[in-house]
Amino acid sequence: MTCAPQILPLRPLALMMLLALAACATTPPIAPAPPVPRPEMPPDDDAAEQAQLRKARAERNRAANAAAADAVSRASVTTIAQQEFYAQAEAQLLAHAKLRRDRVPQDAPIDAEMLTRNFLAIALRDEYARDGGQMVQGGGAAPLRRWQEPVRMQLEFGTATDVATRRSVRVEVADFANRLSAASGHPVGLTDSGGNFVVLVLNDDERRAIGPRLQELVPGIPAQDVALIRDLVPDNFCTVFAYSQGASPVYSRAVALIRTELPPLLRSSCFHEELAQGMGLANDSPEARPSIFNDDEEFGLLTRHDELLLKILYDRRLRPGMTEAEAAPIVRQIAGELLGEQT
Repeated sequence: MTCAPQILPLRPLALMMLLALAACATTPPIAPAPPVPRPEMPPDDDAAEQAQLRKARAERNRAANAAAADAVSRASVTTIAQQEFYAQAEAQLLAHAKLRRDRVPQDAPIDAEMLTRNFLAIALRDEYARDGGQMVQGGGAAPLRRWQEPVRMQLEFGTATDVATRRSVRVEVADFANRLSAASGHPVGLTDSGGNFVVLVLNDDERRAIGPRLQELVPGIPAQDVALIRDLVPDNFCTVFAYSQGASPVYSRAVALIRTELPPLLRSSCFHEELAQGMGLANDSPEARPSIFNDDEEFGLLTRHDELLLKILYDRRLRPGMTEAEAAPIVRQIAGELLGEQT
C-alpha cells in the first residue's frame, strides 16, 4: 500500500520516519471486493461431440488392431515365409550397396543428352507387352501417356495391417504425393475416398482374394491383369497398372499393389517406384542412372534425375499421344533448359 505524502515540521530524521510509518499504519485497509458469481454456462456441445468422436476413433482403432492381430495369428505359411524371404532380400541388397537413398549422388552425374535418352526409353516404351493372356517383358514403342485430371491417391489396407503401420504409411504416401506434385507440376495428393489412383497394401492371403475389389475399382479391368495381381510371383515386390478410357493416351485410373510382408526400406522403395511409374514413366531401362527406373535396385528412392523425368513428362510443350519422333526434339530442348545446357 502506498502512503500519501505527509507535511511535517523540521525535526530529527529518525523521528520523521517513525511518524511517517505510524501514519501509514493507521490507514484502514481496503476491503477486497466480494467475488462475482460466475454465470451458469450451457453445456459445450462441441466439446461433447469431440469427446464422442475421440471415443469412436479409439474404439475403431482397438477393433482394427484386434483384427490385425487375429489375421496375423491366422496367417498362412506362405505369408510367414514371405516375410522372412523379403527381410533376407533387403539385407542382401544392402550388403551389396543397393537401395541407395541419396537424392543427388556425387558419383552419377547427368547431362542433357543422357536425360533425353533416358526419358525416351522410360516414358515412350512399355515395360511389358501382352502376348495372348500373358504379359511378357520387353514391350515396344508407346505414345506419351500422362494424367490430365488431378491424381487422387487412396490407400486401402488389408485387415492384417495394424493402426500404427497404417498411420506411418499414410504420412509417407502423403509426403511422397506432395513430392510427385512438386516435381511434375501436376496436382497429386492423398484422399480418404473417391481416389482415381488406389494403392492396395495387402499380404499374400489378402491379395489372393482381391479380384472382386479390383473389378470395382477398375470396371472392365482385363482378366489377365486381375490374375497377375492375384498371383504375383514372389520376385515381384510390387506392381502398378494404369488405365485409360479406350485408346486414349490420358490416364484415368491406376491401381498399385504393395506387399505387407515387405520390410520398411523395400516398402518405401516400392512406393517410390510404383507411384512414380503410375504417373506415366512406365518402363525401366538398364542404362538409366541414377534412377529407380532400373531393375538393378542400385537406387531405392526417387532421385533428382527421376524428378527431372517427371518435370519433362508434364511439360506443356509435350502432348499425350506424341510418338518418340515427335517428342524427341522437344524433350532434348527441355532437358537442356533444366540442366542449363545449350542444345
